[in-house]
Amino acid sequence: MPRLLFEKTGNAVWMSHLDLMRVFQRSFKRAGLPLTHTQGFNPRPSVSIALPMSVGVESVCELLDFDLDGVSVSGEDICDRLNNVTVDGVKVLQAYDAGRKIKELSYLHCEVVFEYDGNIPQNAQASIEQLFSQDSLLVPKKSKNGMQEQDIIPMLRRLEVKQAGERELILDCTVCCQNPSLNPMQLAQAVDRYLPALKPDFAKCRRLEIYDGDMNVFR
Repeated sequence: MPRLLFEKTGNAVWMSHLDLMRVFQRSFKRAGLPLTHTQGFNPRPSVSIALPMSVGVESVCELLDFDLDGVSVSGEDICDRLNNVTVDGVKVLQAYDAGRKIKELSYLHCEVVFEYDGNIPQNAQASIEQLFSQDSLLVPKKSKNGMQEQDIIPMLRRLEVKQAGERELILDCTVCCQNPSLNPMQLAQAVDRYLPALKPDFAKCRRLEIYDGDMNVFR
């Protein structure tokens, strides 16, 4: 099945996953690229996004699988035609065939950005790094059975805290993204719970790259 590599930035980060799916469905139609549809009583266009994003998340490494109905178009042409009709902030970077199986996708490299209205609290960088160096760290996570405590340390492969100016810290990290998965914003939850004096006034997430189990770039 063909695959797109795309980014979602700017005001587009405020779109929900379902809205983003609708944007692509409509963009394929406007670009004259007919999609196949699923079978059954409620047929749907054949598009799927590998790792659905929460509202507010920025990314430059998203994957979307699709299937065209009876047409043969080059990857370069697909990119050009979709980018001419899609919304601001959603840009197709590459289109190609024979992508790897999604089940082989294992890790996500991202940045969790902490913004402070005033200066960064004293010793914040060292304290946050020490927090995530523990053997166990429980953070609440919403599940089908309600809120449950989840130990996030086993799903945190790497973390480095960097300072960006006087009011911003960046948690540069690599986390598990499938079976099990760690929502990077749970790192902000952990700081809120265990280091309340260092709670940022605003936190956001940027996805930068995805990898397989051997830390090879996944496409």
